[in-house]
Amino acid sequence: MLRALLLDLDGTLVDTPQAIVDVAQGTLAALGLPAADPDAIKETIGLPLPIALGQLIGTGPAGAADAVEIYRVLWRTHVTPRIPQLLYPGVREGLAELKRADLRFAVVTGKTQDGADSTVAAAGLNDVIEVVLGYTSVANPKPAPDIALLALDKLGVRPEDAVIVGDSTHDLEMARRAGVQSIAVTYGALPEAALRAASPTWVAHSFPEVVRIARGLVNVETP
Repeated sequence: MLRALLLDLDGTLVDTPQAIVDVAQGTLAALGLPAADPDAIKETIGLPLPIALGQLIGTGPAGAADAVEIYRVLWRTHVTPRIPQLLYPGVREGLAELKRADLRFAVVTGKTQDGADSTVAAAGLNDVIEVVLGYTSVANPKPAPDIALLALDKLGVRPEDAVIVGDSTHDLEMARRAGVQSIAVTYGALPEAALRAASPTWVAHSFPEVVRIARGLVNVETP
């Protein structure tokens, strides 16, 4: 029986993929570097910022410190104030509906712990999200299973009684490694074909569809 959803943040709960592209391009410009392919930026969404920016600027994580600091300043200035307006349609209502069905929620994101906490707070979701975890809370980030397994431990929920919801192949690979079923959402960063190639358990084209899938699993018993 489904007891919990482990939810990605960017591209799953909040409509930030384009903001991520814009801030990444602004970071590259501030460093005097040429613009990147927007699709290449989107493919890094879900990875820790030093890894994502290290890929874009060609230095690897160790050489990305300046880029990370520029990115974070631009994000706090231009995106954080808009987070309440960037929730995807149906997220707030859908989470409230599922909470009334006794489901519990954790956020598992590629943001730092501080970034995860501040985004969930800015979105006004602290009243429904029980556990918030960023990649700095575990030894290995997505697609390793660490952050999902820690969330399950904090919730006291078995892997077979949870579902991971995300918009990237990193989320789906994390789910596979953690032994958790998954819902790929197609409205975030990656095209549906790329998500289906990662073999999610279900595919949803909107957050209300995520809610419908979850509601259908609430009373299904698992071994």
